[in-house]
Amino acid sequence: MALSANARGALLMMASMACFTINDTFMKAMAGHLPLFELLVLRGVGAVVTTALVAQWLGMLHLRFGRQDRKLVVIRSLAEIGATYFFLTALFNMPIANVSAIFQALPLAITLAGMVFLREKVGWRRMTAILIGFGGVMLIVQPGSDGFTLHSLNALASVACVVVRDLVVRRMSSAVPSLMVALGAGVAVTAFGTVASTQIVWVAPSPLDWLFILCAMGFLVAGSLFSVATMRVGDLGFIAPFRYTGLIWALVLGLAVFGDWPDLWTFAGSAVIVATGLFTLWRERLAVKRQI
Repeated sequence: MALSANARGALLMMASMACFTINDTFMKAMAGHLPLFELLVLRGVGAVVTTALVAQWLGMLHLRFGRQDRKLVVIRSLAEIGATYFFLTALFNMPIANVSAIFQALPLAITLAGMVFLREKVGWRRMTAILIGFGGVMLIVQPGSDGFTLHSLNALASVACVVVRDLVVRRMSSAVPSLMVALGAGVAVTAFGTVASTQIVWVAPSPLDWLFILCAMGFLVAGSLFSVATMRVGDLGFIAPFRYTGLIWALVLGLAVFGDWPDLWTFAGSAVIVATGLFTLWRERLAVKRQI
């Protein structure tokens, strides 16, 4: 029985979230063994080479697009540097489920930023949902409590960088190949890690470290490819909610690998964020249908 376009898109989205979360798990597992910037270089070189080969194979390895698009690719790549650095800094110092839960506010943040910077229309219902959703983020971050750390702010800073990254993508023309966007980001992050790693003492990876680095690289590339494929299949309004399966993966892997289990506030905040995110996606889908 052939799958519908929406079903294929949902499976691709879930596969993408699984791959990205497994990559995060391997990276976090090496946090006490290798410095962050060294990991960025070692993982990045392999990911860049693999992405370039895939882009070449698909005929996407070219710069045949306008100057404005090239500037946008550069801006997006700079935003990717910030998103990666802040995310991994938070991940190395917080339970993976907590970081993932904060990241579930990303669709809400993008919707709000689209309204502020791109003048996209957001009705009072979606605006209310966004504000409630950010209240859920505060339940997880718990500012002013004993559970609050600077690394919670790193996770929020990473969300802000991803919002910039995704808004820039919305301004790009269709002439820019998706894999060239991913390749530019990979090159930028790897270059950043290379420069920053000159200020640290490199540690010789063990055979197990090398295995983890290769696994992290593989799942990162696979997640990126699945993510690109997701945008080309089915109705985005149907597929987008499956992004939240990443939180399930984070909960399971956090418990199984690190023995971390979120507290009640994190669960409550996650529930609020997911509920308001689903509502926002539903309202956006209705708004699109009215314009057709």
